[in-house]
Amino acid sequence: MQGSPVNASLQPNPQPLDSDLQRAELYLNRELAALEFNVRVLAQARDPDVPLLERLRFLCITNTNIDEFFEVRVAVLRHHHAHGDAIPGPDSMTAGEVLARIRERALELTAGQYAIWHEELLPALKAEGIRFLHRSEWTDKQQRWLQGYFENEILPVLSPLGLDPAHPFPRILNKSLNLAITLEGRDAFGREGHMALVRAPRSLPRIIRLPDEIAGSAHDFVFLSGLLHHFADDMFPGFRVKGSYQFRVTRNSELMVDEDEVENLASALSEELAGRGYAKPVRLEIAADCPRPITDLLTSNFGLEEHDVYRCDGPVNINRVIAIYDMIDRPDLKFAPFVPRMPAAVNAHPHLFKAVAQRDILLHQPYDAFQLVIELLRQAVVDPQVLAIKQTFYRVGVESPLTDLLIQAARNGKDVTAVVELRARFDEAANIELATRLQEAGVQVVYGVVGFKTHAKMLLIVRREDGRLRRYAHLSTGNYHTGTSRLYTDISLITAEPQIGEDIHNIFQQLSGLGQVAPLKRLLQAPFTLHEEILRRIERESEHARAGRPARIVAKMNALTEASVVRALYRASMAGVEVDLIVRGACTLKPGIENISERIRVRSIVGRFLEHSRVYWFANGGDAELFCSSADWMERNLMHRIEVAFPILDAGLAQRVQEESLDNYLRDNTQAWLMGADGRYVRSTPGDDPPHSAQKQLLDTII
Repeated sequence: MQGSPVNASLQPNPQPLDSDLQRAELYLNRELAALEFNVRVLAQARDPDVPLLERLRFLCITNTNIDEFFEVRVAVLRHHHAHGDAIPGPDSMTAGEVLARIRERALELTAGQYAIWHEELLPALKAEGIRFLHRSEWTDKQQRWLQGYFENEILPVLSPLGLDPAHPFPRILNKSLNLAITLEGRDAFGREGHMALVRAPRSLPRIIRLPDEIAGSAHDFVFLSGLLHHFADDMFPGFRVKGSYQFRVTRNSELMVDEDEVENLASALSEELAGRGYAKPVRLEIAADCPRPITDLLTSNFGLEEHDVYRCDGPVNINRVIAIYDMIDRPDLKFAPFVPRMPAAVNAHPHLFKAVAQRDILLHQPYDAFQLVIELLRQAVVDPQVLAIKQTFYRVGVESPLTDLLIQAARNGKDVTAVVELRARFDEAANIELATRLQEAGVQVVYGVVGFKTHAKMLLIVRREDGRLRRYAHLSTGNYHTGTSRLYTDISLITAEPQIGEDIHNIFQQLSGLGQVAPLKRLLQAPFTLHEEILRRIERESEHARAGRPARIVAKMNALTEASVVRALYRASMAGVEVDLIVRGACTLKPGIENISERIRVRSIVGRFLEHSRVYWFANGGDAELFCSSADWMERNLMHRIEVAFPILDAGLAQRVQEESLDNYLRDNTQAWLMGADGRYVRSTPGDDPPHSAQKQLLDTII
């Protein structure tokens, strides 16, 4: 195992009491650690080595991430703060303290976003012939065209609302674009105008492209908000518009369904979804120059306070600029395209069941083609020897070929079961629609287990061969989503190993038949064995270290926040175990603390692809173990979800996972961010060493 050097000068420290490792100063706050990830994403928008339109995309990703953070995490914290029902985490911070710190950091992030937009991206885009024109920059021809566009395409679908006793403050949809407009004059009925609201329907494009014949550069764009500002007089004939100020409200998007009390989960979720867009507000974004009286009016109507207001020096819906990414055909301003490879075993045996029967197949997405999983299912659908297909769905996408294949399989007379997780956040509506389609085609649809989200990624195919049944399985760290398979890094395994197939069969029996916990032979399963087995393996490394045997842990995941796992890693470090953690997002463990975590190193990789694979490697005294998993080391994954961790039993494939997903990432000195003992991250630089990007290294093997 390559990577960070072992510090041989460190001697094992005396083993602590659990109470010694529960001190608040040893833990970072989970919410603040999650928010901090966006600092690293935003740095990509500032990086001149990243193609320009990709920098724009990273800016928008940051904005979308922060939106979701407020919709979910801040919303939950506000609820706890208001009702006093939150139990402080290992860091001992109260909900009120966390909210105050979040505001402080979110203000810095907001300011950073708009600084990058104005000072770096807009000038760089302009230099490439891509302009976002402010209304002060419109030529006479452009203004006449935009006037016509406004009158013909925008004004007919607007419903401006003057506020008075007969027209109270309206309901404002979550994250919608709105304008608060101050007026002077009287209307047709003699009513004096004071203030009006204009809601931009979601049917209207937020970015308008000017025709080539009037554009002053190769690509000229105008924000919808700019048109609404400029032509506000046309919406209120007879009035003088004194000012117009865009705003956007973010609402709680966490669905509250008591699963123990509902008879039909899909129906209950559908009812909740209908009101999600108008749930309790948690944040108000407003134009930086909006006067205090208007801000006070808005916060009063939304039930918010001054500390919930975020002033924006630019478009409040800046994430909408992502629309131009697909409008502009400039390959030189985007990441170079690539074609994912097909495994050599498949080329040798186009009949996948024969190929898998001979040897397991490993896919490292996006470098390997997810298309192989689709092909496996396609072959199963048309194979008369296939009797049954079972699959879990967490996120799959609206138009998924996998859905169509399962429907076709059911119509072909095969026994098909789909475990559809309806509570996959922000995919609830799509999953309800998916479940309905499958049920109508004769697929047996299961919604999982009440109180436990089904997050495991499993596909099981039962085939009759030579008079006996054989199981073929696909297991993955990521979703069955064709879109994200090109954007996320994930590990998946296709295998006919009998014990793995039997384990998956038993888990499906639990999910569909409400069966008892069955002992598993190869897989680790949450919420039953995964947590305790991780802790046992960490302690086993400690025992190896104390006995002078090889002891090391290398783990890659999206987040590390579960307190007992953190304590176990601290104890392992004190026992002499070398620990390398590759954690993309939130990590509440503090590395490098004297006498506690001196042997622990934490890094985060942020690059072209979203790091999504979970890989756990344990040295085990020289008899190494390697697992891939759908689970992060978080309380929700280990205790409150259906998850699996699967071993890579083929020694050659295990070596490949180790080299590509662990060693390779530990050598990264260009896209890696290294965490210090204070919880702050510093971007790694090559120094005198050759530059090494883990993602680029893997891309170079297929391009």
